[in-house]
Amino acid sequence: MTQKAAIVGGGVIGGGWAARFLLNGWDAAVFDPDPEVERKIGEVLDNARRALPALYDKPLPPEGALTFHDDLATALEGASWVQESVPERLDLKHRIHADLTALAPAEAVIGSSTSGFKPSELNAKGARAIVAHPFNPVYLLPLIELVGDPDECDRAAEILRSVGLYPLTVRKEIDAHIADRFLEAVWREALWLVKDGIATTEEIDEAIRMGFGLRWAQMGLFETYRIAGGEAGMKHFMAQFGPALEWPWTKLMDVPEFTDELVDLIAGQSDAQSGHLSIRDLERLRDDNLVGIMRSLKQSGSGAGGVITAHEAALEVPQIADLPVTLDIQVPQTWTDYNGHMNEAHYLEAGAKATDQFMVMIGADADYIASGLSYFTAESHVRYLNETHEGARLQVETQVINGEGKKLYLFHNLLSGGGLVATVETLLLHVDLDTRRSCPPAPKVAEALVRIAAAHAVLPKPEGLGRFVGQRP
Repeated sequence: MTQKAAIVGGGVIGGGWAARFLLNGWDAAVFDPDPEVERKIGEVLDNARRALPALYDKPLPPEGALTFHDDLATALEGASWVQESVPERLDLKHRIHADLTALAPAEAVIGSSTSGFKPSELNAKGARAIVAHPFNPVYLLPLIELVGDPDECDRAAEILRSVGLYPLTVRKEIDAHIADRFLEAVWREALWLVKDGIATTEEIDEAIRMGFGLRWAQMGLFETYRIAGGEAGMKHFMAQFGPALEWPWTKLMDVPEFTDELVDLIAGQSDAQSGHLSIRDLERLRDDNLVGIMRSLKQSGSGAGGVITAHEAALEVPQIADLPVTLDIQVPQTWTDYNGHMNEAHYLEAGAKATDQFMVMIGADADYIASGLSYFTAESHVRYLNETHEGARLQVETQVINGEGKKLYLFHNLLSGGGLVATVETLLLHVDLDTRRSCPPAPKVAEALVRIAAAHAVLPKPEGLGRFVGQRP
């Protein structure tokens, strides 16, 4: 049975929540009096459809149903998760949460996207909310800060993990939780740097994205500084740089006066920096950059990459026809060239990913490799037959041509847009990782391979099998 999320407040954050649930197979009911809410949510969802599936090498579940409601009770009916994302005014949140507590199903988690208020403040008039504070864009960034009743936070965490998020439970309630306290400190210092004429908005952004921002994306703060301490580690770093805390490097305990002049100065510099791009253009640029970084982090399982890998492991690849589907992905922007076409190298990468999945199917998985056995690619041949583009679905069907002894001979059909776009023919040898020499596979792998090979042997040989470079049709 499809689960349902009720989204109360359809702005940037509420729209991101709706997209996160919808693209993970949940239905989403949106309550917001804004007459433009359907357009705004639709635009956020378009961006999410373009970005989120590009993180994965398996298809996300079929998209849930999106509905809009003028009546709060109808929006809440049957919801397992209720997310409030209204403006940061405590009086407004009190009114909304009184209605949510009265109308939401008793078993539903009620989360608030508040970036600053504590659960004790939200629930001061009898509500039962927890803080579930996300980061924009909610449909891409995995972190959700949970604050509130421990049992309710545990229930919430289980749901959040199922839709690919990373719940971080805050041990004690505190103003602005954890992450926004860091952001506020950086923001204050940045305001001073602009006001004092030391740096422009663009120069400050360059300092972040060209330097420590890249380190923080994969290691955070303390692990980064541990490395800075060299072989002596964190203790040496603290001893070396600790005295700097007493130096007048920052103005974190002071705030520049928020005058019209300061606002105009910063707004003008920001317009000069980014005014040539629309908000949607900036969002797509941000999403493409995040997808590229996060897909890279998947390779090592670091940071957000580990969250994606864990979520992806729970996704299923639908099987069709007579051949196993060994890859089903949305072509990410990072796989395309200046023409918007999928780059030739990534056809081979798709074939390699399909081979990896086939190895898992026959038992040559991570545990098998850890035991000292694996398959090594000896030869591949790619035929480029048609184009595919960013955002298109790419499926790979794999046929076993030969699975006897030490050899594994696979033929991958790459399908997109209802047609064949490429084939990748691959010959692998089974190898002992200690001796680096070929050897027969373990019995469980050999038996699984024989079963699949026998089933595939009765199928027609694929067109193009055995071709070589330059061969005439």
